[in-house]
Amino acid sequence: MKSVLSFRSTFAALAGLAALGPPSSAATPAASPTPRPNVIFILADDLGWADTSLYGHTQFHQTPNLDRLAKRGLTFSRAYSASPLCSPTRSAVLTGLSPARTGITTPSGHVPNVVLKSTVGSKGSATLPAVMPETVTRLATTYHTLPKSLKAAGYATGHFGKWHLGAEPYSPLQHGFDVDLPHWPGPGPAGSYVAPWKFKDFDADPGQPDQHIEDRMAKEAVAFLEKNQAGPFFLNYWMFSVHAPFDAKKALIAKHRARVNPADPQRSPTYAAMIESMDDAVGTLLDTLDRLKLADKTIIIFASDNGGNMYNLVDGTTPTSNAPLRGGKATVFEGGVRTPLVIAWPGLTTAGTRSDALVQSEDYYPTLLAGLGLPIAPDQKFDGTSLLPALQGQPLTRDAVFTYFPHAPGVPDWLPPAVTVHQGDWKLIRLFFAGANGAHRYQLYNLRDDLVEKHNLAAQDPARVKALDALIAKFLIDTQAVTPVRNPAFNPANYPLADEGKQKSDPKQKTAPKKKNRPAPEVP
Repeated sequence: MKSVLSFRSTFAALAGLAALGPPSSAATPAASPTPRPNVIFILADDLGWADTSLYGHTQFHQTPNLDRLAKRGLTFSRAYSASPLCSPTRSAVLTGLSPARTGITTPSGHVPNVVLKSTVGSKGSATLPAVMPETVTRLATTYHTLPKSLKAAGYATGHFGKWHLGAEPYSPLQHGFDVDLPHWPGPGPAGSYVAPWKFKDFDADPGQPDQHIEDRMAKEAVAFLEKNQAGPFFLNYWMFSVHAPFDAKKALIAKHRARVNPADPQRSPTYAAMIESMDDAVGTLLDTLDRLKLADKTIIIFASDNGGNMYNLVDGTTPTSNAPLRGGKATVFEGGVRTPLVIAWPGLTTAGTRSDALVQSEDYYPTLLAGLGLPIAPDQKFDGTSLLPALQGQPLTRDAVFTYFPHAPGVPDWLPPAVTVHQGDWKLIRLFFAGANGAHRYQLYNLRDDLVEKHNLAAQDPARVKALDALIAKFLIDTQAVTPVRNPAFNPANYPLADEGKQKSDPKQKTAPKKKNRPAPEVP
């Protein structure tokens, strides 16, 4: 974790980058020699690491506009979401804090009960070794958020698309955004991607009864850019795509149906059509920046909130495959948390370059503050770190990143409640109380040699397990995480150990043991 003191040191050394010009020691908005750059943050929903053409792992999905963005900036190959589910990652982007600290560990921003503080779980099923904590369901407005920081520095702030961190009084409008469309707290688009929608007071443009939601969101985002082109502006475009429900423009579905290769694990024409509409929206924004002559004055971050969805059924198959990665959304295997990331920062990133730096969702906020030369609040701290060295092509010095996921949704490649640490080439998964006599159990992987996480080396390297688990223990203490507790009702005879972490052939089949306190599923 990056302390306040160490972050301020980084901030003081790098504040001059804010102007995209000659180095400066300025640390306040008034001292900037030139206007600060604009910021566009695009967050896709459920877009897997192998879902784009950025990394060469798909022949079926087409993302020419993401490739176009990559040619302008830096593509990261080891970018991780803060969580394998959406709302926890979204909270991390806005606060720079781990879900372990905020307590937002499931996608529950749409549920009716308002919970602002995580607590120890009260009851567990006999089929699970741990009792899961109760999740926070709203992002409290007391947090110093990224839009609040940028708004205080004179930025016009607009949020477009998905939120899923709470309705009023926890909406984007209470977290520093001037504009929020369609002002919707739900987990996906209201009813469908193609109009008519079921948003309150927000529907398709007149004369376009079959308008796609991303076409409409991109149009609204363009209007925001045009209105605020004098800058600076912060456009937060959190796409509904490519989350369920699975539907798309009929013409695009037909186009991709003709391209299906039955031998390709990615073979859903509907999902391919959804990705194309997502990519088209990215292209609309890039075209607008070019037309307004703002491309050289605008920072663009494109990321995803978690890995690809492997547990729904679409066109007779799963929506996508995360191969060569193991697992997907709602798992802490690589397929659930390794995601696409492109950052184009004019004057800082070198066009068309790549980085294998280890980064996570918590890093974006401190990176923007440091690079823009903006101060942090006196009582503010971050679990992320500034990525400015990596953006400049230099080594990024950090010890480790952590993923806290104390739940066990019934999805392919399921695991009991867990926390992970990535350090260098190594990854350790701690499974809470899942070992003999209630001890923790571990999975250890060398991702350089075993990206597919096939060979658990925990038994062969106990010293490394001990060292990495010590980092996990410190992380949980530092973040004051409310952790799972040992389940006194657990009966090992009821636990399907042989099925743990194994994907079933039927994507509709749930594989985790049944339990009463499983978090509500994010999708139907």
